[in-house]
Amino acid sequence: MNKRILYVATLWLLTISSTAQLHIKMGNESQMRKLQIAEMAINSLYVDSVDEQKLVEDGIRGMLEKLDPHSTYSTPKEVKSMTEPLKGNFEGIGVQFNMVEDTLLVVQTVSGGPSEKMGILAGDRIVSVNDTAIAGVKMSQEEIMKRLRGPKGTKVLLGIVRPGISDRLTFTITRDKIPVNTIDATYMIRPEVGYIRIGSFGMTTPYEFANSLKQLLSQGMQTLIIDLQGNGGGYLQAAVEVANELLGSGSLIVYTKGRSANRDDYRARGGGLFKEGKVIVLVDSYTASAAEIVSGAIQDHDRGIIVGRRTFGKGLVQCPIDLPDGSMIRLTTAHYYTPSGRCIQKPYEKGKKLNYDMDVSNRLKSGELMSADSVHFSDSLKYYTLREHRVVYGGGGIMPDEFVPLDTTIYTRFHRELAAKSILISQNLRYVDGHRKELHKRYSSFAAFQEHYTVPQKVIDNILSEGKKQKITPKDDDELQRTLPMLRQQLKALIARDLWSMNEYYAVMNEQSEIVQRALQLIEK
Repeated sequence: MNKRILYVATLWLLTISSTAQLHIKMGNESQMRKLQIAEMAINSLYVDSVDEQKLVEDGIRGMLEKLDPHSTYSTPKEVKSMTEPLKGNFEGIGVQFNMVEDTLLVVQTVSGGPSEKMGILAGDRIVSVNDTAIAGVKMSQEEIMKRLRGPKGTKVLLGIVRPGISDRLTFTITRDKIPVNTIDATYMIRPEVGYIRIGSFGMTTPYEFANSLKQLLSQGMQTLIIDLQGNGGGYLQAAVEVANELLGSGSLIVYTKGRSANRDDYRARGGGLFKEGKVIVLVDSYTASAAEIVSGAIQDHDRGIIVGRRTFGKGLVQCPIDLPDGSMIRLTTAHYYTPSGRCIQKPYEKGKKLNYDMDVSNRLKSGELMSADSVHFSDSLKYYTLREHRVVYGGGGIMPDEFVPLDTTIYTRFHRELAAKSILISQNLRYVDGHRKELHKRYSSFAAFQEHYTVPQKVIDNILSEGKKQKITPKDDDELQRTLPMLRQQLKALIARDLWSMNEYYAVMNEQSEIVQRALQLIEK
């Protein structure tokens, strides 16, 4: 029996008027049955053909959009893309690459990965995959990644063009699990001061964080800077494990509570690697969710100082609901609360996601990002830290102990447009590609590079020339002169990244970061 026959057999259908308008007598059907009837009616009787899968997906999205801003529906493809970075690995050949003029340029190979083991080098061009050309054919980056990735143990044949070698090289790579690191940088930023930047909170973050702590402690770390700027969050348990390394046994880290969810406390187990040394946490307007859990726990226990600007204010707990076709609903079921009882979630109106998404932009317009005095909290949202009884506020995000105003002049309009058009990245890649051996020979260590290297004027001229071709020019000489210092700094950091790693990128950029520098000043005091 097809759907239409079934539908007619189970419902009373009345066709009236010349427009053949359909009326369905519902009687006492449940609300769930009401949804089923609507879907079946549209799919069976609508004047034009419909995509039933899309119809159902749109219906789910429509319901969720009327709830909070973080309850969402994801297709199977979106689920895979969303969860892969948090799971800590994917399966592929293990290269970091960029596209230069329709050609895949290997920037770095993943340490210990299959490409490094087979002899792929930074600077190699991958021009074919399994005898299919991928260079010069305007193939999308997504399509190229699809060809390079594949199940562990499968083989892929790569055609390689290597600078200085006339013949095309071929490599057969056996795909393997490739680690996805959630910690961007770990290094000693000053004597006795360690720096760890956490990009997101994934399954491997606790393991990575513990290893970073061990590395820095072995180098004499007494004070730790944890950089959570731009960290949009991730897994709750990962945040709990990171905080566990810093807090004493039994210390409450966070608790969750919802209409249908009883209060659930998460506490430190003890045995953390860094329970005594000084801690400073760096945050900004894009620090959210799991990153706010760590920040709130450190602040409420007076374990360290929070430096930067008020965090995003994402304190809603999503429960993943897997659907049979691999899609997923992430439904909000509870709120996060800091140890002092503060709700991290900022206010929102149900169904008005656009207003919610514009919040950071509105903070800029209101002046909040430039002045702490522009942030106003109600006395009803007043709380106290647990050891020193300092006043802190709930009602949306974590307000730092030490406010650092946003410098809106550091990146000029000219700089932003050059970056947006990928002119900085492309010119940097060309420069490093042509001078990699020379740079490694001249600067045997990053310390030497950091102290002595300056970006050649020719690289700057090439950027300005390419910008002019794309009609991106400074308004006047004053804007050009204000652009050049930060432009050189960013280029130096990108070159350091391509010669070494992201550690060195942040080591260069942090010397110009006002939030990082304020933290260092506080440590000196």
